Amino acid sequence: MMHYFHRQVQLWGEETQQALQSKRIAIIGSGGLGSSLAFALGASGIGEIHMIDFDTVSLHNIHRQIAFKSGDEGKFKADICAQLIEERCPYVKAIAHVCNFDEFILKDIEVDLIIDATDNLPSRGAINTYAASKGLPWVYGSVEAFNGQVCFFEQASFTELFKITQKTPAGIAAPIVMHIASLQANLALRFLAGLSVKKDTLYYLFFNDEGALITQKFALPKREG
Repeated sequence: MMHYFHRQVQLWGEETQQALQSKRIAIIGSGGLGSSLAFALGASGIGEIHMIDFDTVSLHNIHRQIAFKSGDEGKFKADICAQLIEERCPYVKAIAHVCNFDEFILKDIEVDLIIDATDNLPSRGAINTYAASKGLPWVYGSVEAFNGQVCFFEQASFTELFKITQKTPAGIAAPIVMHIASLQANLALRFLAGLSVKKDTLYYLFFNDEGALITQKFALPKREG
């Protein structure tokens, strides 16, 4: 196993790499962010990854959802992502849950971290409420057009900071999806490996009119109560 993870072992040693085998995460959503997270975290050595999504692949998904290819239309996204993870890494158990987040909660599966890969504010509000009730941290990520946001939530509250509305997203460029997922994955992996993580800080990233990447950081207040 250590030969497979040789370059990661160079970062943090065999003991930490072995410890990752005991970690369990839930990725809520298996579309754009979720399929990129399946690539980024699926071969990292995390012991158990739960992919949650009720949706099927559509033709218009494929250009930005890197787990899928032509011919996957109509297949369940969670099934494809879980299969992809296990095909790439024999040391990770991936479980597909073809259901919504509320249905996943009823399964009462214990995890160490939740990663948001949804595409709507109400779902993120539900993740926030559940995570707070369980004392779990979670990693938020969102993408629209050429911009995105990432935050490792621990003591701040998503619902106290964002107005929960139904909103139709604008167009999305594929590279920004992978970029935001990569930032989420880095935060998640550092946390699971016991490395320092900047928590409750919102990162807002966007490409300006000249294509330069701009990053802004905002410290978030602790949740009330």
